[in-house]
Formats: sequence, structure tokens, C-alpha cells
Amino acid sequence: MVGIVIVTHSQLGDALIDAAEFILGTRPDTMVSVSINLKENVDKLRKKISEAIKVVDRNKGILILTDMFGGTPSNLSYSFLEEGKVEVISGVNLPILIKAADFQKKEMDLCDLAEHLEAFGKKSISLASGILKGNKRE
Repeated sequence: MVGIVIVTHSQLGDALIDAAEFILGTRPDTMVSVSINLKENVDKLRKKISEAIKVVDRNKGILILTDMFGGTPSNLSYSFLEEGKVEVISGVNLPILIKAADFQKKEMDLCDLAEHLEAFGKKSISLASGILKGNKRE
């Protein structure tokens, strides 16, 4: 099972995992969050991410989900990128997290999981007024 580390500003990752647990009825397996405090030392923050990776590592790869491309959580996470072993997706939201928990059960490999979640995440954002007017979703 691919391990998932959610790296976000403040406690957003914790809140996302809590919301996913509420919806799913169980806490997602091998999923942890790392809260980034911009006042902390960069080396200490990298160590927090490294320790979180160790907690969820089952030798099937690690997917790091971050809140915002170009933000400190993402920039720190990119230093862990390793082809076939660690992947990073920026723009985590609740639908992506729930889908990730579902895909974890299917034992998808890291590359497939990352690609599916990226595509799903792009489709998970909707403009309600457009849907209500009958505009098709792509």
C-alpha cells in the first residue's frame, strides 16, 4: 500500500484527515499529516516530513499531498521527490483525499495512483451555477 503524507500550512492536513474519517467511517490507512509552521527552521521541517514518510512507508512508494503549488509545504516536499518511490501532488482537497483512501485499498502502484489522483482532482472542482444551468462537466 502506498503511504500518503499530507504536508500543509498550519493544521489543514489534520483537518482533512479528520473530515475524511468522518465521511468514510474509518481513519484512512497509512496516511499522516505534517503541519508546517513558517516560523520553524527549514531543517526541522524537512526532518518532520522525513519522519512522517518513515511512519507510512510500506515499501510501495510514498505520495506527498501538499496544499498549494509554490508554497513552503510544496517546496519542502519537492526535495523528497524520487522517481518511482516518492511523488508530490499539489492542491490537495477533501475529494482527492477520499479518493486516495479508496485507491489505497486497491493496491495501485505509486505512478498510477498519482496520475489518477491528479486527473480526479482536476475534475473535482465545480462551478455550481454552471451545473445548475445544465452545462456539461468534462
